[in-house]
Amino acid sequence: MTDQRHDVIIIGGGQAGLAIGHLLARRDRQLTILDAAGAPAAAWRARWDSLKLFTPVRYDSLPGRAFPGHPDAYPGRDDVVAYLTDYARDFELPVELNSRVRSLRHGEDGFVVELEDRTYEAPVVVVATGPFQVPRVPAVAERLASDTVQLHSTAYRTPGGIPDGPVLVVGGGNTGYQIAEEVSRSHEVHLSIGARQTPLPQRIAGRDLFLYLEATGLMAKTADSRIGQRMQSRETLIGSSPRAARRRHGIRLHGRTVEVAGPQVTFSDGERLRPSTVIWATGFGLDRSWVDAPGFDAKGGLVHDRGVTAVPGLYFLGLPWQHTRGSALLGWVKDDAEHLVRRISASPPSQRHGTAMLAGRAGP
Repeated sequence: MTDQRHDVIIIGGGQAGLAIGHLLARRDRQLTILDAAGAPAAAWRARWDSLKLFTPVRYDSLPGRAFPGHPDAYPGRDDVVAYLTDYARDFELPVELNSRVRSLRHGEDGFVVELEDRTYEAPVVVVATGPFQVPRVPAVAERLASDTVQLHSTAYRTPGGIPDGPVLVVGGGNTGYQIAEEVSRSHEVHLSIGARQTPLPQRIAGRDLFLYLEATGLMAKTADSRIGQRMQSRETLIGSSPRAARRRHGIRLHGRTVEVAGPQVTFSDGERLRPSTVIWATGFGLDRSWVDAPGFDAKGGLVHDRGVTAVPGLYFLGLPWQHTRGSALLGWVKDDAEHLVRRISASPPSQRHGTAMLAGRAGP
């Protein structure tokens, strides 16, 4: 049974969903925001306590509201949670929590969005569920001894919650390095690194790295440009480096984790370790199993042009490298949101009447 029909349904109530929701509201769209989580900014709440953004305040604003604080300060996790919560409240975006989208499929006239207890129809759907959807843990984790504590980085909070003994952090990205550096203050820490990432300093000559990235135009390079394609294949470490990890924090570096047998972990360099705790800083996967619509290639990858799919009325927002390096970052998602709003506003009149809704789980 279909409960209501709407003009636009936006699936995802995190930073991407809120940004495009506010932009639609400015065009006199009525919004209902349905969020799968039980609290606003749930994806940010799931990160560790001391997390700091590597973009300063001057680059962290969504449309219509400046991020509070000194322009050169680096916001923490709780600052982002408060900002997103206040953003929805102050713009009077009606957020309804605990409302997860179960499926999205084609209907007789547009799309059908099904929740557990109700169904909606709309000619236009924007999927804005963000990049932090399903914690990814390698299959070898299943072979770890039962008395070895293991957790994904989303379950890590503070070093005080980690048992005594050697700690292995698996994952050489920004998250892996930041957690390893913090835990090294109280534990013996080992860091397992797969593909090495290019280290960049947080500040250069007293100025933030992103000032230079903006000034040189690197943040505006598109995903299909030659430089953009190279940047996508070479992730960067911001404010961390293997040298600093060893010398400043006493972290022992290892190659890729290739085998687990009971309590023992083997690395690609042949070294072995028996950790008391393993923290999997191995990133996230995207779950689109609930999307029953064309628009994906043979490997399940999304086919789109800056979030615009070949399926009329179906859009995506907040994807990594959706258009530029900043597409999934707090302060740059507005650029793609504004682009999609222009495309949605150019739809035929029959697609521009009614209520715009936001549904699904919030993302960073």
